[in-house]
Amino acid sequence: MEDKILRVEGDINLTEGRKVWMTELADETVDLLHQDAGAFIHQALSTPCLDVLDRVEGSYLITTSGKKILDFHGNNLHQLGHGNREVVEAVSKMMHKLPFSPRRYTNRVAIELAERLTSLAPGLNRVLFAPGGSEANSMALKLARIATGKFKVVSMWGAFHGGGLDTISVGGEAPFRKGIGPLMTGVQHVPQPEFYRQPWKDDPDQNVYVELIRQVFENEGDVGALIAETVRNTDVQIPSKNFWQKIRALCDEYGVVLILDEIPIAMGRTGKFFAFEHYGITPDIVTIGKALGGGVFPMAAVLTNDRFNGAAEHSVGHFTHEKSPLGSAAGLAVLNFIEKESIVARANELGALMQKRLLEMKERYEIIGDVRGIGLLWGVDLVTDRETKERAFAEGEKVMYDCLKNGLSFKVSQGSVINLCPPITISQEELEQALGILENAIIKVNK
Repeated sequence: MEDKILRVEGDINLTEGRKVWMTELADETVDLLHQDAGAFIHQALSTPCLDVLDRVEGSYLITTSGKKILDFHGNNLHQLGHGNREVVEAVSKMMHKLPFSPRRYTNRVAIELAERLTSLAPGLNRVLFAPGGSEANSMALKLARIATGKFKVVSMWGAFHGGGLDTISVGGEAPFRKGIGPLMTGVQHVPQPEFYRQPWKDDPDQNVYVELIRQVFENEGDVGALIAETVRNTDVQIPSKNFWQKIRALCDEYGVVLILDEIPIAMGRTGKFFAFEHYGITPDIVTIGKALGGGVFPMAAVLTNDRFNGAAEHSVGHFTHEKSPLGSAAGLAVLNFIEKESIVARANELGALMQKRLLEMKERYEIIGDVRGIGLLWGVDLVTDRETKERAFAEGEKVMYDCLKNGLSFKVSQGSVINLCPPITISQEELEQALGILENAIIKVNK
């Protein structure tokens, strides 16, 4: 069971590979990591830490020992690069003017950000801000209950929607649920669809998942919401257009609120501002975060429509930093930068380059079982056998540590899927350098 949990998500941090990694660090780094381990509560996927950072610059993490690492992980908040000057300056300026706005007051910058976001979201004209993505999803679930009077939720195994008790209840990742005890009632999980075929192709297998969800709606009878990732970020599963259009129609048929979690992928990552724009649908609620704060200030949001504006008797969020001037300043700077620098178009352009290079690698190396991607979000699925699709767990870890040693960081998902999520501001030269590091590491494990 422990081994299986380690292979669900994130860094593989309790193996022999991690122990070897720790022996190769500078003495000062090891001392600081020991201090960290002595001060913080230990948790799966986070402890022990990999290294100690001194600063960040654009596409790079820079450690206390001076090592520069291209960041293809970034917790999905580095769309505009680390330490984006325009975002930092906007937050700094606001910090000197209006660092905090008490909850019963509003402010110009929060209003402006809300209006800008709704102008970009087709069919969505209402907003609530939150300190983080978990809280945004929590508010979305509350709004669905208030609007429908129904508390049951359908979600997917393996999904991540936040770390709170309600969001791990609808989430499906084992490390977050293990040993917690009773979770939120009324949650029905369905298997996570796996879309290994060409994106956008109408795969009959996808219809099986649609019918499975229909059966849950019919048998439960009073489902209020379905929450899912539009495009699954971690191991990069990309549904067909037909899949989401059928799910949208199904939710309409059964009066179910469709909540799309785009916290890690919205704001240009997929080659559209919102991922749902690829599918010709509008969710009832979409949640965004991570990149909204520009990697400078924690900021998330719920976007919805007037149907969900009837919560005046409920405190849906009621956060101390509900209309944060600092978070709003960061968000506005992010939106301005995305527009000024044509970030969405850049994600498509660089994504095409990544696709070409990764597919070339797949042709050369049998260990690559699949390459999946959209915009600047790509997954490289390592297998021991292409026919059986048996996952190459040991090789996934070896590739990760070899790349780290040579200046490239990324997340390993499901134990064998290399998740590549670079800053959209990355230069072509940096992108080529990173892909070279990756290919050299794959060569070493390819049999």
